[in-house]
Amino acid sequence: MKLKPFCVLAASTLTAVVVLACRDESESTLQPSEVNADVTAPAILLAVGDIAGCPERYQDEATAELVSELPGTIALLGDVVYQDGTRFEFRNCFDPSWGRVLDRSRPSPGNHEYRTDQAGPYYEYFGTRAGPSGRGYYTYKLGTWRIYSLNSERNIPEQTAWLETHLAANPSKCILAYWHKPLYTGGRNPNDSTVRPLFDALNRAGAEVVLNGHNHHYERFAPQDAFGNFMPKGGTREFVIGTGGSQLEEFVTVQPNSLVRYVAGWGVLRMTLSPGSYGWKFLPVLGAAEADTGSANCSPLTKAARRQ
Repeated sequence: MKLKPFCVLAASTLTAVVVLACRDESESTLQPSEVNADVTAPAILLAVGDIAGCPERYQDEATAELVSELPGTIALLGDVVYQDGTRFEFRNCFDPSWGRVLDRSRPSPGNHEYRTDQAGPYYEYFGTRAGPSGRGYYTYKLGTWRIYSLNSERNIPEQTAWLETHLAANPSKCILAYWHKPLYTGGRNPNDSTVRPLFDALNRAGAEVVLNGHNHHYERFAPQDAFGNFMPKGGTREFVIGTGGSQLEEFVTVQPNSLVRYVAGWGVLRMTLSPGSYGWKFLPVLGAAEADTGSANCSPLTKAARRQ
């Protein structure tokens, strides 16, 4: 095992972020640095999970190099450092590669983060970028879009109630959410029904997209509801992007509504979030095969219409 060089952590503190840590309002004050004052322009979200480790087999340097050359806010989809999310691993295995984009990162926790001190090192490393300390879920706006970073590892009932309250208080034409464990997946880790209440609350509120990690591959689903029913109008499109640097894993099954399955290389998903529409493209690291690209409009259906 070859350890990556030690790197001293350093991060600036933003006033708006400090405010979020001190109060809980219906309208979050956590604002990504990439929010564009011109709301007619598209915003960029780069998403990936399952990223770094000290052994040389991890490809986090390659994916870090990729995102460092791209504009946009970065959604980290959990399991950002292996194996146990320790302070040592954050300092020596994650920070030397992905620390360069810390200021643009908006994380969600994974199961490996919770192997140490209830994810204490995760909250210490990301600070207010991870939302209120110890909670693991928060909301922000990106361009005209409402974004929710959620926690698939703890407090689903409490979190679902919070999410439903926020969705009702902050209606948005276009909504995207992300967390670690997917509701549906064809990978080695099976479907996780514990997150169904989160997916259901989002779908009923009109959410367009859910992003997950956990399985080490790329997968895209057709729009569906929380019970796996195909919904060409009013469905929520799920992506699994566990291709941040950890060892890739083959698919073990083909789930209903699974349209694209890719395990040919590491990479990140670029979401282009425009007013009323969105596009996606999986960006592989140098040398990997092309994977997936597409676009869609935000759903015109209201929350009430989805329930009918």
